[in-house]
Amino acid sequence: MNKEKENIEIKGPYSINGVFEVPGDKSISHRAVIISSLTKQKVIIDNFLLSQDCIRTLDIIEKLGVKYILKNTCLSIHGCGIESFQEPDDILYVGNSGTSIRLLAGILSTCDFLSVLSGDASINNRPMDRIINPLREMGAAIFGRACNNKAPLVIFGNRQLKGKVFMSDISSAQVKSCLLFAGLFAEGITEVRQPSISRDHTERMLEYFGAEIDYKNGKNVKINKSTLKGRNLYVPGDFSSAAFFIIAALILDDSEIIIKNLGINPTRAYLLEILKEMGGKIEVNNYRNINNEPVADLKVSSSNLKAIEINKKFIANIIDEIPILSVACAFASGNTLISGAEELRIKESDRIKAIVNEFNKVGIKTKENKDGLVIYGNKDYDLHQADIESYGDHRIAMALSIAALKGKKRILIKDSRCINTSFPGFKELLFRILN
Repeated sequence: MNKEKENIEIKGPYSINGVFEVPGDKSISHRAVIISSLTKQKVIIDNFLLSQDCIRTLDIIEKLGVKYILKNTCLSIHGCGIESFQEPDDILYVGNSGTSIRLLAGILSTCDFLSVLSGDASINNRPMDRIINPLREMGAAIFGRACNNKAPLVIFGNRQLKGKVFMSDISSAQVKSCLLFAGLFAEGITEVRQPSISRDHTERMLEYFGAEIDYKNGKNVKINKSTLKGRNLYVPGDFSSAAFFIIAALILDDSEIIIKNLGINPTRAYLLEILKEMGGKIEVNNYRNINNEPVADLKVSSSNLKAIEINKKFIANIIDEIPILSVACAFASGNTLISGAEELRIKESDRIKAIVNEFNKVGIKTKENKDGLVIYGNKDYDLHQADIESYGDHRIAMALSIAALKGKKRILIKDSRCINTSFPGFKELLFRILN
């Protein structure tokens, strides 16, 4: 495998062995920046993720008047409280970060100034009505392109928002977090009810920082107007990033890895249960709680995987991991149906179409459905030589890289720069632990 800036070229087959950590969790790093800035204390964030997306959030917070010091992966945020946020003198650019635009929209709706949030072409074509409409119900003056459907977003801040009860027809951590951040400064109680459980990093961190919040039943969350108090925190390793190496160790012969200090939040780590049910040899060791988040060390070994039925009600919990889960399914015995995953079509790429197109190019038989795909598994696939596309999508690029490790012929994954969105150093770490 070479390490060119634009492409990843792989000719296997490989095995993978080593003890290592993955970078800090992307979701937690975003939230740590935002929540720390809302306090009036200095907050030290250890193991902050230096990805493009998280840096976008940090840059925007700075434009709102929050000072910080970043040294390697140690970030010090000097919180000033939302009442001291300053009106930005330019458009707030989120790049390719859906987390940044949706979470910050909730915060900015409660400020007493004008702000404009915009992103790249992908972000500006993702649905934003799912946050615009409920924020307007709370009294926010927020407007979007395409009849209030898409970004850029123009926000005339309003300090007088009112808490409401929202019955959401989708389970989205970004939408939920947006409304919780608005509810943090709204009069009365804000409640979000979802059809299924979604990631709860926002709830856990708000509780850790002293918010009056109730989220214990998983699907529903209530928040009351609260004052946050700064507390230092450690960002555990990103489970979504670790998933690529977990599945590499499972599908590659003669492989064994240990991933240390990994976040295994139950709203994120359902993938482990799926992989164990598929026959994956996975051990969870040294389990502990750090800053309200569960953390452990994982040991993963080569395994003979078999296809299983994946329950649709848990799709929201594994939505980011479906590209790499598809790789595990490709090299399992039997066929796998993934359904209820329409959300994949409005990510950084249409991930359903991307997986099906590129898998078929290298000889992995797949079929596209409206809300998912069928993967026809075969441990002994003889992958074709091919040049395959990343679609500018970091998770597609990394998933295809792991699949290529099984092949005996050259596979080129084009435009791997997008990986820096979430996992800077992915190629270097992978290259280091391959045999």
